[in-house]
Amino acid sequence: MRSLSFKLTLTFLLTSLVGIIVALIIIQQRTRSEFDRFLLNREQNELVTMLTQYYQSNGSWEGLQEELSQRYPWRMVQEQPGYPPPDMNNRQMMERLPLVLVDDQGKFILGNPTMVKAPLTRNEVEKGIEIQVDGKSVGWILVSPGVPMRRFEFPERSFLRNVNQAILISAIIAMGIALLLGGTLAKTLTKPLRELTKATQLVARGELGYKVAVNSDDEIGELATSFNQMSADLAESTQLRRQMTADIAHDLRTPVSVILGYAEALSDGKLQGSPEIFSVIHQETGRLSRLIDDLRTISLADAGELPLNLQDISPLTLIDQSYMAFMPQALQKEIELIRETPPNLPLVRVDADRMAQVLGNLISNALRFTPPGGWIKLSTSLGENEKVVTLQVSDNGSGIPLEDLPLVFNRFYRGDKSRQTNRGETGLGLTISRSLVEAQGGNISVESAPGKGTAFTIRFPVG
Repeated sequence: MRSLSFKLTLTFLLTSLVGIIVALIIIQQRTRSEFDRFLLNREQNELVTMLTQYYQSNGSWEGLQEELSQRYPWRMVQEQPGYPPPDMNNRQMMERLPLVLVDDQGKFILGNPTMVKAPLTRNEVEKGIEIQVDGKSVGWILVSPGVPMRRFEFPERSFLRNVNQAILISAIIAMGIALLLGGTLAKTLTKPLRELTKATQLVARGELGYKVAVNSDDEIGELATSFNQMSADLAESTQLRRQMTADIAHDLRTPVSVILGYAEALSDGKLQGSPEIFSVIHQETGRLSRLIDDLRTISLADAGELPLNLQDISPLTLIDQSYMAFMPQALQKEIELIRETPPNLPLVRVDADRMAQVLGNLISNALRFTPPGGWIKLSTSLGENEKVVTLQVSDNGSGIPLEDLPLVFNRFYRGDKSRQTNRGETGLGLTISRSLVEAQGGNISVESAPGKGTAFTIRFPVG
């Protein structure tokens, strides 16, 4: 298989070759045409001068053929060396001339008789070159159309040959330069591609995060930048996957170990069944079930197969349902649950059950990290030129450290790592919330400051 560099070089060479050949043909044809015209004009001018002098000296055209055959150099009929042949008489040579001379009445006098079949009309005569003597028209020269005017004599023929050779040499030099420049340019253009090929091979062998140098701002530079971003994303994704696998294993190991320990103890008769033991087993089983459900939800969302029941619903209804669902927990923890819902908001097209799950995750987090005496606010509003409806869950709790803020939607992220094993949460709530919101055409963002609280904002387009 030919390399891209070879193909580019061949393309440049063929393009240059076609351009040079076209230019060569045009230049050659134009040069020959102009040179023919120059020679024809020169011959005509010489002949007009000679004929005018003859008529002035003799007062008529009698004896012109003999006189002209003695003086005229016959360039117009000399098409190759050795022409005319020695045995050709003056009349035959005169008849080879690509012109005729007629008097002022259109009567044939001299030249090629095949050009004139009958006396010419005045209009036909006046198409030629007029010969005047003392201001009076005495004859006309008519040139035969389409007569090739080239290779008349040795100097002219040598000149054309030299011009053609110069053009050919110039074309060969131009092709050589085009080949050299094309090869250099092709090598320069394909160098980044070769580096990218090497980089992709390294990434395929497991060297994730490998980057190539970006040396230009053109399409190849954009490709290199995209590759570097892809490589970095792959490395990060792989690291997150490994971390997620470790977290899943850890989260599964704890409840499984508890359940397995109690099951073995009960089976061996070392423990007697009691409500307390059964309650612990039930709690750990529930934790396993929640983790499995969360992982399934994320998998469906990632695959784009999450089932949704979209319908037009008022944002006030979503806020009110979540407010009523979490009011008892807020009262129990001595946290004020506030509702801010302006009237007449437009409907949003969402899945009510999925949105209850999203708001439930956000409110549960807020309840977990808001101290007694604090507040949690559920609000909705119309913003961005009345084209977006926002739902917000904010609190005045402990907040999120700035270094952790970009990580809150990552899988298995927990804001309070010291309590990650005794709260029963799976660490997937915010990840699921983002997946559910985006699956319904919205987006979710977070703002927080340590000690000042956190605000999660959900935005849905209107209409």
